[in-house]
Amino acid sequence: MIPAISSALSRVETSRIDSGMATGLSSGIGASGVGKPDFASVMAQVTTNAIDTMRNAEVVSVKGINGEASTQAVVSAVMDAERTLTTAVALRDKVVSAYQELSRMAI
Repeated sequence: MIPAISSALSRVETSRIDSGMATGLSSGIGASGVGKPDFASVMAQVTTNAIDTMRNAEVVSVKGINGEASTQAVVSAVMDAERTLTTAVALRDKVVSAYQELSRMAI
């Protein structure tokens, strides 16, 4: 999950620089550029990668129970799933915190 987030963030940074956001010339990530990811597509890709990591951990765990996978492979897959879950919970907490902050703002 961490490599997926790192690669997604590097694409966002590249998009920001290419679209002029670093100098304030653009109104959003991937505002009108072709092939430039927007926030929603980056988050969709990160979510898809997280789901794939969790599914892989389940498959490898079942293979380990059946004796088709080594203990090292099972532990590695489970640790990847744990990292993914920790990252997802941290992101959820940040989103909830941001929403609560916005809801406390005076209109």
